[in-house]
Amino acid sequence: MRALIQRVESAQVEVNGSVVGSCGAGYLVLLGVAPTDDDALAERLWRKVSSLRICADEEGRTNRSLRDTGGDVLVVSQFTLYADARRGNRPSFTGAAAPELAKRLYDRFCDLAEAELGACRVGRGVFGADMRVSLVNDGPFTVMLDTSELGWDASTSA
Repeated sequence: MRALIQRVESAQVEVNGSVVGSCGAGYLVLLGVAPTDDDALAERLWRKVSSLRICADEEGRTNRSLRDTGGDVLVVSQFTLYADARRGNRPSFTGAAAPELAKRLYDRFCDLAEAELGACRVGRGVFGADMRVSLVNDGPFTVMLDTSELGWDASTSA
């Protein structure tokens, strides 16, 4: 799985001109799923995202997590995080999971966020929809987490 995390003052996602998800201060998480990902990996990634210390403390240092700050999160599915543009000029997306698996793990990740933070603090995009995402980046501060680069896979994600 891959999560591109942007610390935001606010963010929202629209589908067909209507806002379907939003968040206040916290994180916008663009989430991609690979074919070998599973529920345990989604759980481990959520734990990492929610405890990632990229929020400012009283002295302005990045020492606080989403858990510490009581921040919000907006999660948007993003299969294009698995774009492979090494050959030619048109990216390949064969590294992304099939829609059925990707939707299940996206929903699982969002459910975990809601279970920890409360549904009122978690916004969602619409899986598979043509979405318009807008945000006010805080910093800007952006972090990419790739479970394979963290040394995690489905067999080691417990």
